[in-house]
Amino acid sequence: MAEIIQRDGTWAFDGTTVRITPGLHRSVPLFRQTYGEIAVPLEAVASIVFEPERKRGRLRMRLREGADPLLQATGGRLPEPADPYRLAVDIDRSGVAEYIAEEIRHALLLDQIPKEPTKAYLLPGPPVPVSVRSSDGTVSFDGTQVRIDWSDTSDRVKRATGPRIIHVGDLVQVEWLPNSGYEDGFLRFVTRETVFSKLPPEKDPYALDLWGSARRDLLTALVATAVTARLPHPSTRTGAEAADRPRPTASVQALAPALASAPARPPADHHDVLLRRLRELGELHRDGVLTDEEFAMTKAVVLRGF
Repeated sequence: MAEIIQRDGTWAFDGTTVRITPGLHRSVPLFRQTYGEIAVPLEAVASIVFEPERKRGRLRMRLREGADPLLQATGGRLPEPADPYRLAVDIDRSGVAEYIAEEIRHALLLDQIPKEPTKAYLLPGPPVPVSVRSSDGTVSFDGTQVRIDWSDTSDRVKRATGPRIIHVGDLVQVEWLPNSGYEDGFLRFVTRETVFSKLPPEKDPYALDLWGSARRDLLTALVATAVTARLPHPSTRTGAEAADRPRPTASVQALAPALASAPARPPADHHDVLLRRLRELGELHRDGVLTDEEFAMTKAVVLRGF
């Protein structure tokens, strides 16, 4: 077994799997510590290099496109220190790092691992259930449905629509952009009905607006990854599927599917909640907080919830 232990973490290779364990030092980002140990099968690896520098070098592993739901969900937008496939190496351990890189490269050649994109995820992503509290609210995923509970600081529009529950079968994709500390990020759950929604993240009832602690908000990538791992693999998407997606409709037309799917006679307690939320949305519309289009979209969201 080839192994390197550093303050930043530990990499161990047994010939078939690269086991990556984050370090416990305070310099290791919260995201990596929370994501935990990752077992990367050799067939998921595209390449590995050691990048030496004057005081410290880096082991950097690149995975095949489509192999990892984490990379699929984050789209290369993880801050470099939070990248689990990067290990900071002290200069006096450069020889060990080079040895591990060479061992993995040799195994890739020996097993004739292709570099082409994979047709299925080779890593499972984080275990479920997973729940993260962000600046805009708490998002949870149990393997079958996503739940968003808004915080007191969320936009009035979101609080008026109430908690959001989204089933995996209704999702088309997950969009994630990190909160950099300088610019806000977001976590958006795109469904068949909202695929053409133009609501900004701060008003979109299907999106978390990430504007608080960049360190804490980064954990929303855990949920994004867990959901992505359970969606159809990107290789299964075809042009025909994209063509079949619904086209944008006028505000009144956008409301029709929601009305059609809403229960004819909601329970009495739900009826009161529904009326209250519709009344709050109507006030926001009259006050100019919501445009006509935004009002139609958020009203449809509320009706779908009931």
